[in-house]
Amino acid sequence: MITVFGSINMDLVATTPRLPKPGETVAGTGFATAAGGKGANQALAARRAGAEVRMTGAVGRDEFADPALDLLDKAGTDLLGVARVDGPTGTALILVGGDGENMIAVVPAANGTVSTAQAESAVEGMQDGDILMVQQEVPAGSVEAALKSAKARGVRTLLNIAPLIPETEALAALADIVIANETEFERLVGRDNLTGDEREQILLDMHGKTGQILIVTLGADGVIAAEAGTLHRTKGLKIVPVDTVGAGDTFCGYLAASLDAGLAFGDALRRAAVAGSLACLKAGAQPAIPDAGEVAAAL
Repeated sequence: MITVFGSINMDLVATTPRLPKPGETVAGTGFATAAGGKGANQALAARRAGAEVRMTGAVGRDEFADPALDLLDKAGTDLLGVARVDGPTGTALILVGGDGENMIAVVPAANGTVSTAQAESAVEGMQDGDILMVQQEVPAGSVEAALKSAKARGVRTLLNIAPLIPETEALAALADIVIANETEFERLVGRDNLTGDEREQILLDMHGKTGQILIVTLGADGVIAAEAGTLHRTKGLKIVPVDTVGAGDTFCGYLAASLDAGLAFGDALRRAAVAGSLACLKAGAQPAIPDAGEVAAAL
């Protein structure tokens, strides 16, 4: 069983030939809305990967609330932990350039109300061997409460340190598994412009000191991870990306589901990397998340 404690958004996505520079206006070529939020995306990815998933978070009482939960509901995700609060549902304003890269501004709204009480409630009933997956789009104090409550129960925890916040370093120290992209990892360790060798050595040194599983996603260059004293390297698929929004969340959800299913770490890492690649071949976050059959075929 996987419990996801995190954000639920409605994504407002505009496509442009290229991303604008500061102060510049560019003409858009398309617009769409899609369910999103890092927590909801990761929950849906884990569910499509085959895991039993519970989602804990909050939506508002507005026109975005039901659409933001629609795909999770249709996939069979347990949504009893999702609160409905006064005010708007969280939104993400996303620009996607012609090369598939993106810029995102997130407005927390209902996500900002997610409380420590919800965090503790999310962990109640979890058992040894279950996985708690969290991110950083809900209040840091609530993320901390979730991680500490899970540790007290012997529940395995996975933290995706996105988006970066002032409390990231302290929160990362509480998790069993930490996932970062290369920029987030450099910010976490306080180093810029790391070479590949430097990154790998720092990763192994941190792993040796903390015993945590540490994972860095590198986009087209694949994934590296330190686990059980070993450095793992794997790649996804060679693709021409359409939209990279949600690829990292797909990776996280598939990794959690694969570990929950008992896959060996290296196999779980590869499966997650392939799923993340496939998520780049369609527009949007949740609509692009592949199902387990697509990933199996690609593997």
